[in-house]
Amino acid sequence: MKISLVQINPTIGAMESNSRKIIEAVKQAGELGANLAITSEMAITGYPPRDLLDRPDFASDCEAALRGMISEVKGIAVLCGHIERVDIRRGKHLANAATLFRDGEVLGRSQKMLLPTYDVFDELRYFSPGERPALCELDGVKIGVTICEDVWSEPGYDNVGSYDRNPVEELVKEGAEMIVNLSASPYHLGQRALRESLGQAIARKHGVPFFLVNQVGGNDDLLFDGHSFAMAKDGAVVARAKGFEEDMVTVDTQSWTGDIREVERSREGKVYRALSMGIRDYLGKCRFTKAVIGLSGGVDSSVVAVLAVNALGPENVTGVSMPSQYTARMSEDDAATLARNLGIEFHTVPIKGLFEMYKKTLKPLFEGREEDVTEENLQARIRGDILMAVSNKFGGMVLSTGNKSETAVGYCTLYGDMAGGLAAISDLPKISVYNLARWINREREIIPSNVLTRPPSAELRPDQTDQDSLPDYDTLDEILEAYVENQESPETIIARGFDKDITMKVTRLVDRNEYKRQQAAPGLKITGKAFGSGRRIPIAQKYA
Repeated sequence: MKISLVQINPTIGAMESNSRKIIEAVKQAGELGANLAITSEMAITGYPPRDLLDRPDFASDCEAALRGMISEVKGIAVLCGHIERVDIRRGKHLANAATLFRDGEVLGRSQKMLLPTYDVFDELRYFSPGERPALCELDGVKIGVTICEDVWSEPGYDNVGSYDRNPVEELVKEGAEMIVNLSASPYHLGQRALRESLGQAIARKHGVPFFLVNQVGGNDDLLFDGHSFAMAKDGAVVARAKGFEEDMVTVDTQSWTGDIREVERSREGKVYRALSMGIRDYLGKCRFTKAVIGLSGGVDSSVVAVLAVNALGPENVTGVSMPSQYTARMSEDDAATLARNLGIEFHTVPIKGLFEMYKKTLKPLFEGREEDVTEENLQARIRGDILMAVSNKFGGMVLSTGNKSETAVGYCTLYGDMAGGLAAISDLPKISVYNLARWINREREIIPSNVLTRPPSAELRPDQTDQDSLPDYDTLDEILEAYVENQESPETIIARGFDKDITMKVTRLVDRNEYKRQQAAPGLKITGKAFGSGRRIPIAQKYA
């Protein structure tokens, strides 16, 4: 048997175009001699559709698309992920499902049994779990069909330790000769290797081949890396699809040979490809073709500009420099040099006059009070207004440029530098931003070297640096990783050798600035715990 893994980039809710994309890929697989084509989880609707699932016609539209696919595809079997309505007395009336069909005939159906409700997942909100795993037969081969979380109950891989069933074990006991998993597994650093490690554990433990077809593309804050794969029963990878782009690979189960794509090995290369894909898909799926970026001459805006050019092309990116009286000439020059290096449209809009006008207007109200962070924030908000004006006039989406370190401790201005439609690097800590910038410059200087060597500064007052307000970024990022991503207590962090005063200051700032983060643009998730849909902390709370 020849099996093709069909790795597509679906758009949420675009069932007609998603189905057409699947059909075209399946037909191509048939022309290559494949007997079976497998898609990712919920390939017809795209994952995750969230509360679109509550709309009355959403499920019926998906079922209609599936029926059309069943009637059109000939000569090759297809195992396709979708949603379907279920007739039950109590519980949700939808299931996360997969259907095996060939030449107009349905050969088997499966419903997802294990419904995750942690981090970014909330599937019990929408679906009822399947009652038993599905064993489907195709040309005499018994195929155990699972959907994403169904395989994550293997010992050592159970994310939350709460499952009392193991669908893979049940399928093997029923005689499954191979395990197939339709997946929409969101990306974060290390996830591809973890998925393949899980596949090896399943194949070797149960002595069956293992196939996993993963969604690819960006949907809102979630990135899906693809990297679909097939393994022989000894755990050897016999096929692997590309990362961060659509692909199709085919496996011959007689010789256990197939197409194996190379994977990106460097951490920064993975981040670069993931974030570029996220920018491209977020803007494209929101019907934008261009991006607008405020270029400060700093590392954050420089990296975002490079990512945007890689995602959209230089002709679709506009950089705007907005110097004030506190902006160093070097910063203006570096912004202009970056724009030339990237070949993007570039404009300079000084804000000194506007800033002085604001201060003059507010002077009677502020009489007798010294200048402070208020005037700093005014500059950031003037810049935010200018960027949004450029966006409104010319139609590009503003990409905000704040990193995870700043976002975590509130070192950012609401309606100022936080303004925009997408926070492209909000899950990338400051030190990682520098590492990515150096990786970008690995072959030639794209980001001016001054950007990487000067002390970082918001340049909102004379001689300002970030470290006037924050610990050094090496220390800050380590504390933030422990507190935000690993959810360690301040006491635990201090016990590991971090300064008590600094630790308590940082953790208090994280807690105090939740109100800012929940008003921020969506950010692209690349770490195990990002601000956004996978971290639901109350704004008005006093737990310490």
